[in-house]
This record gives sequence, structure tokens and C-alpha cells, in this order.
Amino acid sequence: MRIAKIVSSNSQVDYVGRIIDELDAEEAPPAEAYGFAQFVGIRSGASETVGIIYDSKLINPEYANFGPRLSPKPTLETFSPDFLNEQGVLIGILLLGTIDADGKASHGIPRSVIPAGTDVSLLGDEANEKFHRGGDGIGLHYYSQVISHAGPLAVPLLETVIEGLMLNCDAADRDRLELLVQNLRWQRTMAAARF
Repeated sequence: MRIAKIVSSNSQVDYVGRIIDELDAEEAPPAEAYGFAQFVGIRSGASETVGIIYDSKLINPEYANFGPRLSPKPTLETFSPDFLNEQGVLIGILLLGTIDADGKASHGIPRSVIPAGTDVSLLGDEANEKFHRGGDGIGLHYYSQVISHAGPLAVPLLETVIEGLMLNCDAADRDRLELLVQNLRWQRTMAAARF
């Protein structure tokens, strides 16, 4: 399911997408489709770049517009067809790695730059499983990348990802993921103690 289009970037791994609305498609995606810690795929050539939604921002240029309108809102489409609803939702997407044409996943900073206007889609369950499961079980080799780039949302983001991965894993993977959760809790406790 297509949920957004890339509109800008803050760095090589931090992109901004605008959620599609009625101007872009007949039906806008439901709010659950672009929630916190949702995995997304961005197709670029034969490979797919995998990212995660880590932030959101509402845009509403009308908020500070207190002046009178020449046309009431219900008649804007008729009398002012060039008037566009500029309200929207922006999402922060942290790139985590790629899945190549052969289905091989790699975690890390993608080498290619994603151009503006590129579609962002939900990453399916099968692709998500393929991205996280390697020969040695479930892997989160992007862990340090998230800690470095997601700012204050890094710990809750990783906790949410780990909780989702723990739903469908064996006992060995569950033990490894539980150890990561304990490490994250310790980091949060130590960060809170500094203040």
C-alpha cells in the first residue's frame, strides 16, 4: 500500500515523506498505516530501501491565517478551484538498509540517494521477516544507526520494534531480544539519572 511521497531529506539516512491525501489518490491511507515504528519500503530500481517511521509532524498553514475569506469554505471548490487544502502530515523516515533483487537483506546506510517524489509503501510482513532474519536468527544490525540518528525517540522506537519481533520468534531469538530490551531500559534509566 502506497502511503507517502518523499519530499526532502535531512541527511543520507533521514528522509521526510508527505502522506498522500485526496489530491494524490482517490483514497488516503488510514492513520494506522503510517504510525510510529511502521516499516516502509522505498523502491529504487531493482532493490528496495527499507526504512522506519520514527517521527511525524502536522502542517497547517491556515492556522495563523486570521483574515477574512472572499468565499466561504463550502463554495471554495466552485468559486476558487485553484484553492488547495495545504494541511497534511509529514513523516520522518530513518533508512535502515536494503533488500536487493535476489531478496538478500543488508542493514546499514544505503549508498543511493532517494529522489524527491519517490513513492513510500508499507513493507509487507514477508519482506519485513526477510529483512530481519539472517542465517544466525533475527538481527538488528541497524541498532547503533537508530541510536545515533533518531534522537530522543531512539529508545522507544527500538523497544517498539523489538516487541513486534518477539511475537514471532523462537526461544533463542527471544532471549537475545530480551537482552536488548534490558539494555535499552538501562540506557533510559541512566539518561534520566543525569538530569
